[in-house]
Order: sequence, then structure tokens, then C-alpha cells
Amino acid sequence: MDLLIRKASIRDNPVLVDLAIAGGRIVAIEPDITAPAARIIDAAGRVALPGLLEPHIHLDKALLDRRMPAQTGTLAEAIRITGELKRHQQRADVLARSRAVLDMAVMHGVTALRAHPDVDPIQGLIGVETALELKAEYADLLDIQIVAFPQEGIIKAPATLDLLNEAMRLGADVIGGCPYVEPSAADAAAHIDRVFDLAARWGAPLDLHADFADDATDPRFATAGLIARRAIETGWHRRVTLGHVTSLAALMPDAAAPVIDRLAEAGIHIVSLPATDLYLGGRGDAASPRRGLTPVRRLRDAGVNVAFSSNNIRNAFTPFGKADPMLIGNLLAHAGQFGTAADQAYVIDMCTINAARAMGLAADYGLRVGARADLIILDTMDAAAMLADLPLRAFVIKDGRVSVTATQACVIHRKRGSASMPAE
Repeated sequence: MDLLIRKASIRDNPVLVDLAIAGGRIVAIEPDITAPAARIIDAAGRVALPGLLEPHIHLDKALLDRRMPAQTGTLAEAIRITGELKRHQQRADVLARSRAVLDMAVMHGVTALRAHPDVDPIQGLIGVETALELKAEYADLLDIQIVAFPQEGIIKAPATLDLLNEAMRLGADVIGGCPYVEPSAADAAAHIDRVFDLAARWGAPLDLHADFADDATDPRFATAGLIARRAIETGWHRRVTLGHVTSLAALMPDAAAPVIDRLAEAGIHIVSLPATDLYLGGRGDAASPRRGLTPVRRLRDAGVNVAFSSNNIRNAFTPFGKADPMLIGNLLAHAGQFGTAADQAYVIDMCTINAARAMGLAADYGLRVGARADLIILDTMDAAAMLADLPLRAFVIKDGRVSVTATQACVIHRKRGSASMPAE
């Protein structure tokens, strides 16, 4: 046995268990395993979770917040600023900023992420090429899936189509999409057709940015139902993921229900991006600005698989963030009012098993015998308080190897003579 984790607390399990790991797999989960191991970790009652996942993150645009600071904080400004900065992208700089974010993610217990590098005539393939380099470089720490993401559109930027094909030829894993950047509803629909054609050509899953607006008055921001219909028609059931989908929250229940039912029928995965959506949403509201969140609860209740992710890290789209799914989960729980014990447990599911489903990893994921040994030990014994405490990731294990160890020391020094520190 390569690794034995003793006395770990697993969610919904009333007793502490040991986890035996060999050959990068979990081979046993039971109390008091006695077999010898090359390394033993005493979890001492601390909580174990499967590795955390980031199913939607932009490495190539991360940490650009100080290069050209935003002045208004709108989505249009963020797209404009980022487009200008992309004209001057340098490979070494993209690699350095991406590594900084990947290191953050690794320290926070992320064992797999899906990167969305821009593919367009402005930036070319630098985002995909650097992501491929980092995929190999970080293979011992986390798995990286690469989405070829046409941020600048396809219909309005026809050269993008050849670039997307070249990105897939180089080794990208997923076809991306962004229909709302096209100039008309007809062009947005044509954009959707193009990416489904590409997915069929390459046999690849799809992951689109969709319906990122406060409401659905502009039909370019009301394409989720169309995408779901295309998924059904093309046989891409459970192979399509949509990020954002915030305009759906503005619909009254009777108007939203047919769209949500179609999403469930098509097996569409939804990735909420609360940091970006809260930051950019509701800016046109003169009073009581709306939250701009994906309607997570309505989607969940209809049987749609919903995850969340950090999206952008410190740029014009989101000036905050540190690639910590627990932090984003805490934010979503606040803004989405997920405060009951059951709700908080669901939020943890969103950055673990739900995200694994969205990324196509579920068959090999989780704390169960036979799964890949990608897991974390949190510095807490209280599973119910994970979102409140945001505990340190004391150990991160990737493919059965300890990849991160972390400790935290804090000493409170009371004044002598206080109630707990009597004078001598």
C-alpha cells in the first residue's frame, strides 16, 4: 500500500474511517485498516473530501487587473479592456500569470480544472498553446481540460473558425462558444450551429458561455433553450455545459419552466459563476439592483446538474478571487440564500461531484473504492461548518501522492489580569 489515511471523517458517515491507497486508487475505506503502508497520515478526525474542482476558469486573462484598470465595471468595458490587452499578449507573461493561478488552485485543494483560453484573430492560439504547456507541466498536481473559447465571436470574426479547428488539432479537449457576442439573434443562432458542427467533427463535448445578462429582453441572451434543443437533436445529451445563464433568473416561473425543463431533458450541465455575475450584474438598476445569479435552486429542483466555479481571477470581469472553490461556495451560499444544513451540503456537492459530472469525470471520481485517489483533508472536524469556516486544506492528495501539506498557527495573547489570564 502506498498511502494510508487514518481516522478521517467522511460526510454522511457516522464513524471515522481509514482510506487505503495504492497505484493511485482508493483500494479500501473502512475502520482500522491494519495493512502496512509506505506513508501514513493521521487525519485525527478531520474531514476528507474528494478533490475540489474548477470547471470554468480563464487562465490567460487572469491577474490583468492592474494593467488597464476598469473605470465603470460594466461587462462591455471588461470585454473592451480585455480585447485591448489581448493585442499585446506575450507567451512568457501568459505562462507566468497562469502559473500563479494554478499554484493558488493547487494550494486550495483543486485537483482538476477546465481552462477557457480565448481563441480569436486578436490573440490567435497563444492561450491554447500555453494551456497545453501547463497541462503537461502541472500533470502531477492537477488535471487541466482545455476549452477552445471564441470570445470574440465566430460569425462576426470568420477567421475564428479555422483557429478553433487548429486548437482542437493541437490538443484542446472541448469546443467553446459565446453566442451573445454576435451582433444579432440570427448570428447568435448561427454561432450555436457552428459550434455543434465542430463538436460533431471532433467528437468533443461543448462548453458555452450563454445568457450572461440581467434579463432576456435581447434574444442573444436567451439561447439556453435553443442550445438544449440542439443538444437533443444532435445526440449531445449530457455533453453540453453552459456557464453564467443569469438572464434565466429574470423570468417568472411560468416563463422559465419550459426552458428549465428543456435543459433537464437535454442533460445540460450549468456552471454558475457567482463572483463575476454578482460583480457585473444589476448595474443598470436604479433601485434594489438584482443579484444577477444563475437560478440555482430552480434548476436543481428540476433535476438539472448545477456546479459553480471562479471564472475570472483579478481582471476587469472580476477584480477579486484566488482560485478557491470553497470561497466561491461561501459567496454563492450567501447570495443564493443556501443556508440550511441541506443547502450547504448541496453547495459542497456543486464543487465536487456536480462539477465532476459537468467535466465528464464522475465515473472515476469520489471517495469510494476504485476511484482515483484525488482528495483533500480539511483542517476541521466539523463537516457542517466547512462553508462557514473555509478551513485550511491540510493535505492535498493527487493520484495517491501527497501534493500539498499546509499548517496554520495562531496564538491569542491575552493581557495579564484579564478574566482568562489572572495576574501573578
